[in-house]
Order: sequence, then C-alpha cells, then structure tokens
Amino acid sequence: MSARYTEHDAEHYERPRRRTRPRTKDRPTYDDAIDGVVVTVDRGRYTLLIGGAVVTAMKSRPLGRKGVVVGDRVRVVGDVSGSDGSLARIVEVVPRTTTLRRTADDDDPVERVIVSNADQLVVVTALADPEPRPRLIDRALVAAYDAGMAPLLILTKSDLADPEVLLSTYRSLGVPWVVTQRGGELDEVRDRLRGRTSVLVGHSGVGKSTLVNALVPDAHREVGIVNAVTGRGRHTSTSAYLLELPGGDGWIIDTPGIRSFGLAHVQPEDLIGAFPDLDEMTQECPRGCSHGTGEPECGLDEAVTAQRADPDRVDSFRRLLASREGAADHQ
Repeated sequence: MSARYTEHDAEHYERPRRRTRPRTKDRPTYDDAIDGVVVTVDRGRYTLLIGGAVVTAMKSRPLGRKGVVVGDRVRVVGDVSGSDGSLARIVEVVPRTTTLRRTADDDDPVERVIVSNADQLVVVTALADPEPRPRLIDRALVAAYDAGMAPLLILTKSDLADPEVLLSTYRSLGVPWVVTQRGGELDEVRDRLRGRTSVLVGHSGVGKSTLVNALVPDAHREVGIVNAVTGRGRHTSTSAYLLELPGGDGWIIDTPGIRSFGLAHVQPEDLIGAFPDLDEMTQECPRGCSHGTGEPECGLDEAVTAQRADPDRVDSFRRLLASREGAADHQ
C-alpha cells in the first residue's frame, strides 16, 4: 500500500511543534504610540479623536478581553491619518479616573461600564410627557456617588408642569439642578457643563437628544417622540457618543435612553461614604449597621433625635439606600 503523501508533497514535511517556537518575555514598548480618546464604539470598531482628526481603530490582540468604552484615553499605533479605509490599533488603555457602571438587574453579577473618565453625571428627566420616574433618578444618583462623580439634575419641559413637586424630593440631598423649557435659554446649563466631562442619562422621551442638539448644533442626534398610549419614549440614541462643546468649553457624552439601572455592583454599606456629614454621625453604629430605616441603635436616628442632623436629608439618604436594595425599576 502506498503512502498517502510522497516526499514531494508539502504535507509530507513535519509541521513545526509549538515547543520549537521561540519564547520571550519581552513585550513591545510602543514608544511611538500616540494619545487618543474614544468617541464611540460600534461592533468592534472604535472611533477616536486624535489631534482633531477622526480615526477608526480596532483593539489589539494583547489587550485580550479588556473592554474599551467611550471616554477612554488610549494609546494608538498604525495608520492614524483618518483617511478612508485606514485602520489604527489600540494598544493600551490609560488608567481611568472614573467608571460609570450599571447592571441589567440588581441580582445580575455582570456589570457593564457605560463610560469612563467623566466627572459629572447629568440626570435628564421631563416634568411631564413622559411623567418623571423618581426611582430611576434615585438609582442614577447612587451610581454617580459610587463612581465618585458629581450629580446634576436637568428638568425639561417645565412649561408642562411645576418643577417644585420633584425638586422638593432632592433639595435635602444637595443635588444641584437646572430647569429648562422647550425653546428656552440654556445659559445656565452651559455654565454647569463648562470645563467638565459630563455624561447625560435619562429614559427615552425626556428631551435628552433635543438638549444635546441645542448644545452642540452639529451633533445631529436623532430626536424621538413619546408614545401617546404607553407614555414611553422611543430609543433614538443607539450608542454612547462623546461630543465637544462649542468653543472647547467641555465635553458631553450622550447615552441611549435607559429603562432600568441595576446596581448590583454597589455595596449598600459604601453609599454612606458619599455623604461625609452623615458618615461622621455613624461612627458609633453597631457593627454591620446598614444605616437604613429600622436599624437598631443607628447613629443617624440618634443624630436626628439630638437635632444634629436634618431629618429630611437622612430620609432622602435612606430612600437612595432603599432604591439600591430593591429591585430595578422596569416601569
């Protein structure tokens, strides 16, 4: 019986064994890599801003499963000309200053980084059409405090409802706010955004894309409408997008509308750290005290009784704490 291959066939020759491949601990230094920032992500392709040029890139294999998200500062090699058909490579992600996370549900172990390196979380909510959802606002605030980001409330459509009803809920927390109306001036909003990197979140139909288009006229973000039957808005933004404010006054990150904000990554006992004045009053709490309503011998209750703490502020903190411990809002 003749052999399957003869000595003249390529398959006859033995393939190199994996153990014969040279091994080295040396890794590329990428000294020639240049800095960029991730503007948006779409199906494994990353749009970067590098020195004013818009560059398309892919993630290099050595980064493995490390995620790259909008707002990341990255190091890039390859073709960074930004010309049609060019493709650069992201070889390093610079350590993040902040990461805004959420999970699908409160019992979901998989957390998702929404954006990075933002220093302000702007919760956009309509006062009517659709109706405000305080639970979702509370949960977004918890995520902001956990990430070390400053919160800001922007209340839209004030021509349809009185903002005081909603503001009274958050005034004791010390959360700054801006009230806007359709076609109104946005000078106060611009003042709050100036010099910062702000990520805008809110459920669909609250006017977030309309606000972004007014702040950055060439953004051309698609604007949706609110369903008259369900009272919900249609998702118009499909991915997070980083935009520079006119005049270089700051950056905003527009995000898709959300219907839930899971907080499985937030430890309830850590939330008190975002309120230094209240945290100081819990130093004598029993071990394991969560500082929630009904906790025996909680220092917050003693501080309220002794008139050393604002009861409304304590109640508001405990509302945030309860929103973390409860199920995600899917209304």
